Amino acid sequence: MSSQIDSAPLLARAEELVSLARKAGADAADAVVVRSRSTSVSVRLGKVEQTDASEGDDFSLRVFIGKQVASVSANPGFDLKALAERAVAMARVSPEDPYAGLADAADIAKSYPDLDLFDPTVVSSDALREAALAMEAAALEVEGVSNSAGAGASAGMGGMVLVTSHGFSGSYMASRFSRSVGVIAGEGTRMERDHDFDSRLYFADLDKAEEIGRRAGERVIKRVNPRQVPTGKDLTVVFDPRVARGFVGHIAGAINGAAVARKTSFLRDRMGEQVLKAGLNITDDPLKVRGSASRPFDGEGVKGERMTMIEDGVLKHWFLSSSAARELGLHTNGRGARGGTAVSPTSTNLALEPGDVSPADLIRSVGTGFYVTELIGQGVDMITGEYSRGATGFWIENGELAFPVSGVTIASNLKDMFMRVTLANDIDRKFGVAAPTIAIEGMTLAGQ
Repeated sequence: MSSQIDSAPLLARAEELVSLARKAGADAADAVVVRSRSTSVSVRLGKVEQTDASEGDDFSLRVFIGKQVASVSANPGFDLKALAERAVAMARVSPEDPYAGLADAADIAKSYPDLDLFDPTVVSSDALREAALAMEAAALEVEGVSNSAGAGASAGMGGMVLVTSHGFSGSYMASRFSRSVGVIAGEGTRMERDHDFDSRLYFADLDKAEEIGRRAGERVIKRVNPRQVPTGKDLTVVFDPRVARGFVGHIAGAINGAAVARKTSFLRDRMGEQVLKAGLNITDDPLKVRGSASRPFDGEGVKGERMTMIEDGVLKHWFLSSSAARELGLHTNGRGARGGTAVSPTSTNLALEPGDVSPADLIRSVGTGFYVTELIGQGVDMITGEYSRGATGFWIENGELAFPVSGVTIASNLKDMFMRVTLANDIDRKFGVAAPTIAIEGMTLAGQ
């Protein structure tokens, strides 16, 4: 991965592209360059399986003629004038979109902060290979681990350049380093698999390869010889933080302005109402220094601020881009993310703020229940809130993890689940979605 991140040439090219679009007849335009660089190495059983290196600068141009809009993409080396003219010609024959347009000029960031997102450390392919091998070796040394599903390490960077016809010009880059390993325990049809990983913006912050490998090995041997448990109702289910992050993701999906506008969210009519258990808070902070999902401005040049999306259980905000906000008669809150040629609202550094009891005390208070470490399938209906997922984990007996469980399904409705949440205090904020251990009362478990 190169340590050079000079974006000036890309900014100049994007500015020229926007200018040419205006000259070709566009009323407004913006140009985005998504920059990416990455190197990765994967190994299995002590041998390198794959080494990949990639880099790219992908250009996108959006043009507006009144409420008509068109977008085109291209790789470096394209003819700027021809691309601009093609985009304008496409817009002239496009149907009108009443919500299309750049962000309002008053919302455009006049300045934006340095969030310390880029680590210039260069990690060689040899170093990535050694880390992957060390992870795998440490995992295989754990007694009871029978095989490897592979290990990998990667280093890369990504970011964007954005130029608009109404005065915004900016860029940022973020680095990313990651390590992961998967391992197997048991034999034949009784094999179990688990993994561990770490991902950071700064290389020095990564967990040591040997620690990741050891954790993966220790996780998988606990899953050997799982049992099934009887079907039951009104069960308390405890979600491990790795699983709880997905639960918070469901909350984020339900309060996404685009889903609300499309009427595909079960919370679409609940603004200002209690949707989570009283006392619970969901925050979102795009400006967190060294945050995994931080960005100094969004995909439209708007600077977002830290927001409490759900406060004391009450829904306060949707995630909004300019177009989603216009459709809802609201105002963008700087959550527009660029995905190819489209802009859609997304969360940034999202957190279900923690409670004040330890995970052990939370599990102890459950008495009898089910501790989930992995969910299987996509059985969540975001229109109705119906929730049904395959699950594996551990049975809770007398307030302790008693034995591994697999082959069961947990079910409820997210509207009910949101109101029955109890939180531990063990939040880990290193990922873009953060959640502590959570307990949810009143779920159904389908087992034997």
